[in-house]
Amino acid sequence: MKIVWLFLAGGCGTLARYGVSAAVQRATGAVFPWGTFTVNVLGCFLAGSFWAFAESRLTVTGEMRAVILIGFIGGFTTFSAFMLESSHLMRDTEWLWFGGNILLSNLAGFAAVVAGLALGRLL
Repeated sequence: MKIVWLFLAGGCGTLARYGVSAAVQRATGAVFPWGTFTVNVLGCFLAGSFWAFAESRLTVTGEMRAVILIGFIGGFTTFSAFMLESSHLMRDTEWLWFGGNILLSNLAGFAAVVAGLALGRLL
């Protein structure tokens, strides 16, 4: 049954990723992959918040943590897309965008996890 829940949660995360990423990219219309950047940072924040909240405020089974973190959030975050898009920027010799994507995604993702952990502990 756990596999079924992971499958369903992953599908929902994937659909959420597609919707958020496409909406942001369409809104910015930029060469820089803002849609993927947004999804990565938001996914890091959600992961940190859920982990901290589940650790301190909820009784969450290991199975339910897996379904949410691996299933939904794993389907939502897009580091593979991040790396692929970065390689395309590099291939196209868009060095400033390439460096900005690598630096911003990692720094903002780390900051979002820390902020999510702090928020999760407060709730």
